[in-house]
Amino acid sequence: MTTAAGPLPLAHQPPRHPLDPDPVRATKARAVFALGLIGALTGIFVGGVVPATIALQLARQARREAYASGGFLTGAAWLRRGERLAWAGLVLVAVAVVTLVVIGVVRLAGSPYGQDFAPNVD
Repeated sequence: MTTAAGPLPLAHQPPRHPLDPDPVRATKARAVFALGLIGALTGIFVGGVVPATIALQLARQARREAYASGGFLTGAAWLRRGERLAWAGLVLVAVAVVTLVVIGVVRLAGSPYGQDFAPNVD
């Protein structure tokens, strides 16, 4: 069976109740994205941990509000992107901290331990 080419018919949707609110984008979704972006950009400088953590907390709140709104709050794509950026920022923070610890341990191992006397002292 083949179908004819052309626009697909739209599914019939029941009329909305007049008191239903219009779907709007959640304002927290934009904030989560902005904080996630800041967290990802400053993650290597260890300062990204604060905005990334705040972004993850706001994303959690925004998801709860969107669920409670019954579909009238949108912005799930912005939330996902913001969460991914926030997690990337936290990973960059972890990499930076581990790198600094390794560099510190290597330098500490290379330095002499205890008091260093001159070569002619017993």
